[in-house]
Amino acid sequence: MKLIKYCLILFILAHSGSLLAHVGEHSNTKSVIYTIMGKQVEGHFLMERDGKVFIEQKNGKIISADLNDFSFSNQTSLSKKIAFLKQINTENQIAKKLATHTKTTEYQFFYSLILVAALALLLMLRKQNPKVAYLLGSFMLFFYACKTNEAEPTNTTTNTTPTLSKTDPSFIEKVFSPYKSEVKTRFDDTYFYVETEGIPQTHNMMVGITSWQQQVPIPQGYTGSNAWSIPLKPEFAASPLSLKTNFMKGAVAIAPNGIPIFNPLNNRGEDAFVIGELDQWGGHCGRADDYHYHIAPLHFEATAGNNPIAMALDGFAIYGSKEPDGTTMKTLDEYHGHTYNTTYHYHAEMKYPYFMAAMRGKVSLDPSTPAPENQILPQAKSTGVRPALTALKGASITNFKATGTNAYSLEYTLDEKKAYVNYAWDSKGVYSFSFIGTDGKSTTTQYTKK
Repeated sequence: MKLIKYCLILFILAHSGSLLAHVGEHSNTKSVIYTIMGKQVEGHFLMERDGKVFIEQKNGKIISADLNDFSFSNQTSLSKKIAFLKQINTENQIAKKLATHTKTTEYQFFYSLILVAALALLLMLRKQNPKVAYLLGSFMLFFYACKTNEAEPTNTTTNTTPTLSKTDPSFIEKVFSPYKSEVKTRFDDTYFYVETEGIPQTHNMMVGITSWQQQVPIPQGYTGSNAWSIPLKPEFAASPLSLKTNFMKGAVAIAPNGIPIFNPLNNRGEDAFVIGELDQWGGHCGRADDYHYHIAPLHFEATAGNNPIAMALDGFAIYGSKEPDGTTMKTLDEYHGHTYNTTYHYHAEMKYPYFMAAMRGKVSLDPSTPAPENQILPQAKSTGVRPALTALKGASITNFKATGTNAYSLEYTLDEKKAYVNYAWDSKGVYSFSFIGTDGKSTTTQYTKK
């Protein structure tokens, strides 16, 4: 009877660890009207991952879109939900760690109780029933051996996002070194600076444009405090900003010759290359007569070797059709880049999005320029000398050439007749423009750059 009594005690002790409660949390989902890129969708929020918001529609179909594709009011409410979920997930991770620690402590206490009780029973049975005592002792040894050989849980979670380190300035220097006659470079602890006058010297300009706003390239003075700034300590953005709905004003990258690279979409959201706004080298002039590219100029691959063909203003490099080791370009992610040998970079190609679908890196935005015409800070400023003109419908630029020191002539064709814009500037910043129309008549105007 005593043996049965002691076994009953051990049974109760063995099951005392099951008196634990698990609290679950459930929430009701409410259908909401979301406006995504002007289109209304009814459904409810599921989750956010890598800047994508997932919505389950009423018909059960799940769709995803960039946070910035939603209306402003939707973005506000969704941002609050995303922040709340991140906080809950963080708290859950802490709770899991505490629960694991508590569970381990409870098991240790449970095992100790069983061993103490079994030892007491062994001492009681040693004289009364040696055989039972021997069997009980053997069981205790077996139980202890299994306990001490029990495998500890391992953490198999891996971090798929690489840890970013400060970029070696010598790496960026290699990008611009083939064009030292056009650019000057320097750096401090935060930025790598690129200085240029904004007019390429190694290729022609403007030829091939069929949708022309009557601008011509003039020097911009991206020097001194107005130099282009490339971050030396890039960081991944929590919610990368899509170039479809952002950065339609200002530069997003810098080419090796110091010429800025703008969004492939113009400020009207149109593909500048497709509608004929760009020349044979992927560039044109803005309203300030500032020359810039709208696609990553792949013609720089000829001099780049295995180096990047541009640097994005988030601090990540832009390569052409090859990887840094010269191998064929690997599969790209949704931002038109990828991590390769622990380093993230973008790639350029001759189809949309050309070089960057979204800004993968963290950037500061100019608060005075709301989306889609928000721009990155710091941003070098362009300065014009004359009022911006309107589009000259039907005109095609057929030639552009230097006619002397600081002097150029642009030839265009309109209604199968040739016309010209001849212009020059002096050391005092005085610009002279001579416009020769298709009728042969000429007008001359002067402007002074402030």
